[in-house]
Amino acid sequence: MSDKIVVVFGATGAQGSSVTKALLEDGTFKVRIVSRDPNKPACKDLEKLGAEVVKADLDDVELLRAALHGAHAVFLVTNYWEYHDKIKEVQQGKRFADVAKQAGLQHVVFSGLENVYKLTNGKLEVKHFDGKGEIEEYFRQIGVPLTSVRLPFYFENFKSVCKPKKLPDGSGYALGLPMGNVPMHGMAVVDLGPVVVNVLKSPEKYIGKDIGLTAGSWTCDEYAKIISKYTGKNVVDGKMSADAYENLGFPGAVDLANMFRVYTMNILVRDTKLTSQLNANVRNFEEWMQHNKHVFDDL
Repeated sequence: MSDKIVVVFGATGAQGSSVTKALLEDGTFKVRIVSRDPNKPACKDLEKLGAEVVKADLDDVELLRAALHGAHAVFLVTNYWEYHDKIKEVQQGKRFADVAKQAGLQHVVFSGLENVYKLTNGKLEVKHFDGKGEIEEYFRQIGVPLTSVRLPFYFENFKSVCKPKKLPDGSGYALGLPMGNVPMHGMAVVDLGPVVVNVLKSPEKYIGKDIGLTAGSWTCDEYAKIISKYTGKNVVDGKMSADAYENLGFPGAVDLANMFRVYTMNILVRDTKLTSQLNANVRNFEEWMQHNKHVFDDL
């Protein structure tokens, strides 16, 4: 193990926990994780595995400075969904970038996304993408060495916000992805960790790059058939439109509807080959379903 410290933000969340565990298993770097509550059980579990745990918050400059003291690199994830507030997310990202610049970090791996508003010349706004795009731009403007890893749709979303819904006639379940017949890129968020480890181990290759991640792409009908295959339940393409999705009315429905609209435009770069190079064990959707079919037991 080197003396180089990698600091992981959001270490108890979906992305951060995957990155933390992969770093600890790899053993190249010392690992420091950041939490607003270092005493919570998830932090204690990671501490037992060898991580240093410190208290910090993206809203507190002094705590950020302390968390980055002596650090070599950082994995950063910001969370639009915590406040449903793009302005706040951008403020947090820029605040971190300023502290990172002052701390002289050698490498920041940021869980970024495209600035869709800019990419579509103002035709579409996807706030949870656009804010991350603005943060990426700011890191580069001020000269912080950055790699952006851009995730596609999480397979894990099928456990929650995109879980199949029972059909009114009771004949099965509908998968509500407003994609028409356009294939949608996807990946298990738990497969992010090894990607980030390999990016951190080859900074000369990846600093300055935007890495569009994906384990492959499938149509809504193909996703539904694979879920059916492994659950034994009749899951079908719900043939939902983006307008219908937008009118579902839950917090974030409009933003997600616009995300699906962008997905159907095929303007986002996602690279299966590069993803496999960075994580040789990345799972496609069928492989993920084999290990996660139990989460659909309550359908």
